[in-house]
Amino acid sequence: MSKRNLLLEYSEKLAVDVAKLCLDNCFDKNVAFQIKKSSSSVFANITEAQYPQSLRDMHSKFEIARKECAETESWLKLVFASEKIDEQTFKSYRNLCGRIKRMLTASCITIENKLKQG
Repeated sequence: MSKRNLLLEYSEKLAVDVAKLCLDNCFDKNVAFQIKKSSSSVFANITEAQYPQSLRDMHSKFEIARKECAETESWLKLVFASEKIDEQTFKSYRNLCGRIKRMLTASCITIENKLKQG
């Protein structure tokens, strides 16, 4: 599987699993809304980056996805600190977010290098 397809697969998993997590747990309404919004934005921006208008557009979508992934991770830290999810669940999501962020960072660096080359 290509790196791009794997990134899309991971981001879809994050969005779907977070939505299920919110349904299965008693999160504050605002927290549930925010965490679902940020995790689905990761997937949406990575999906949009598959059909960019330009290399700069792709870079922008990946940067937004990376920020949204960091936001998702911060919401997960909050629900873990609030004892709404257990440590194993938190670590699983944190690892997935970390994997996505690393892939996005590598992709952004590659794109930045291509843009510098002209």
